[in-house]
Amino acid sequence: MNNYVPPFEITNTMLDLVSSIMKKIGKLENYKDLNKMPILRRNNRIHSIHSSLAIEDNSLSFKEVKDIIDGKVVIGDQKEIQEVKNAYKAYEMMSEINPYSIKDLKKIHGVMTFLTVDDAGEFRKGNEGVFNGDVCIHVCPKPEMINTLMTELFNWLKENKNKIHPLILSSIFHYEFVFIHPFSDGNGRTVRLWQNILLSKWEDIFAYVPIESQIKEYQNEYYDAINNCNKNGNSTEFVEFMLKMIDEVLNHLIESTKNETNHISIYVNKLLDIMKDKPAMSTSELMKELGLKSRLSFRQNYLEPALQNGLIKMTNPDKPTSKNQTYYID
Repeated sequence: MNNYVPPFEITNTMLDLVSSIMKKIGKLENYKDLNKMPILRRNNRIHSIHSSLAIEDNSLSFKEVKDIIDGKVVIGDQKEIQEVKNAYKAYEMMSEINPYSIKDLKKIHGVMTFLTVDDAGEFRKGNEGVFNGDVCIHVCPKPEMINTLMTELFNWLKENKNKIHPLILSSIFHYEFVFIHPFSDGNGRTVRLWQNILLSKWEDIFAYVPIESQIKEYQNEYYDAINNCNKNGNSTEFVEFMLKMIDEVLNHLIESTKNETNHISIYVNKLLDIMKDKPAMSTSELMKELGLKSRLSFRQNYLEPALQNGLIKMTNPDKPTSKNQTYYID
């Protein structure tokens, strides 16, 4: 298995999709200023988690997933609730993970499957197969092969990170990982997160691009592409599928950012500019800096939208109407 090269072809479809994705990333310049879009950023993260778990038959709704992440009590299957908590913790670790490290892969899997599988964070010790109903459609490599296969796959990933476009490279890795099926459980949700990690090291906006939501919309096609690649002996069809998913989810994101940018008005942006790099300021101080005389106008157009979107905070949140209240950017 030395110098293993995953079988795939670079097609015109791939190149066209990569070009399209690159253009759409260029349109998302505003999205890169993530501090101005905390609500959108958080909702996208929750959509990623909800969709990825739903693909694996977690039955919790988006609202229930959001409530769990917000620390609210949710009545439901305890294993499914734990999966949400695990996934949120794993996604929050994205920035500290080395995507070319098997050790970090096991770490993420251990977090993702904490208290839900017996061998969390460890490669499987038993045989596995992928079934469609009662029919086995893929016999996974034997467990004694996994260490070698994963080492070779990660070596290839590291050797080609500057040779193959990250969009294509991460999609090939995604397929190869699914084919090897290195863990007894949690492979799908782990590799979907891992592709995001790989892409976020290239363009940081991918830390909050909910590719998983698009996959959920085309779940049958996702599995069909994997199965067809298993039969064909290469990942070409799956790579084209994943690039299509990324291209389409960026369309949705562009529309979302337009709405979010409109929601964060010129008034709020003006307030943020005044408060930037300054200590906490009172209502009177802010109104003076903005040249405003109407307290009502200040609250409706500037202060309340900024507070509602989590863009500024109160120094005394337990007493929001306190005469000593001041506001700051966290």
